[in-house]
Amino acid sequence: MFLPLRCASPFFVLLFACSAAQAAKINAQVSTPAGEPVTNAGVYAKLIGASVPTVPIREISIEQINKEFVPLVSIAQAGALMNLPNRDSIRHHVYSFSPAKTFEIKLYSGVPSKPVLLDKPGEVVLGCNIHDNMIAYVLVVDTPYFGKTDVKGRALLEGLPAGEYEVYLWYPGGSMAQPPQKLKLGANDSSDVKFNFASRLLPQRPATPATPPATGK
Repeated sequence: MFLPLRCASPFFVLLFACSAAQAAKINAQVSTPAGEPVTNAGVYAKLIGASVPTVPIREISIEQINKEFVPLVSIAQAGALMNLPNRDSIRHHVYSFSPAKTFEIKLYSGVPSKPVLLDKPGEVVLGCNIHDNMIAYVLVVDTPYFGKTDVKGRALLEGLPAGEYEVYLWYPGGSMAQPPQKLKLGANDSSDVKFNFASRLLPQRPATPATPPATGK
């Protein structure tokens, strides 16, 4: 019979605490050929030859503020729900024609009645049928171990169990694909991974995704 934590013996409490503490991490650094940091790059790790522990899948939220999607780049685990609240005083018509997720939410204000299920891995590009300059990128991955680089080009992947991994790099638009790096992690290891782009980066704003659907106007 399962005992609530408050009733469990000190041995089981200690075992739980030690198990939680025994987790590896990956420190990723992404730079340009000139050594400049790359922001908004996705880094994710896949466990090889072992079952991935079940972890809660986090929802994501992409807001519409001042005729822009915020944030520009998001990363989510497959199975996550994507919320698309409209914070503007005007209506937006959000859509995606991406193979990983095709959907359309016609002209609306406020919060849609239900979120969008991100059920397949891949890149999802969001657009607005009313404002062509609005764009956002969502990377959907089939692993719970992922991160997005900050202004210093750094991403931290935490809570990884011991094992062998392939570490992947992604950049919006898919033009900077690189082969994954392989590494082996012990229970408390901290490993550094560096990626360097081989060519100049493409601008992320503004851009126009695939031809938008008709509004019926």
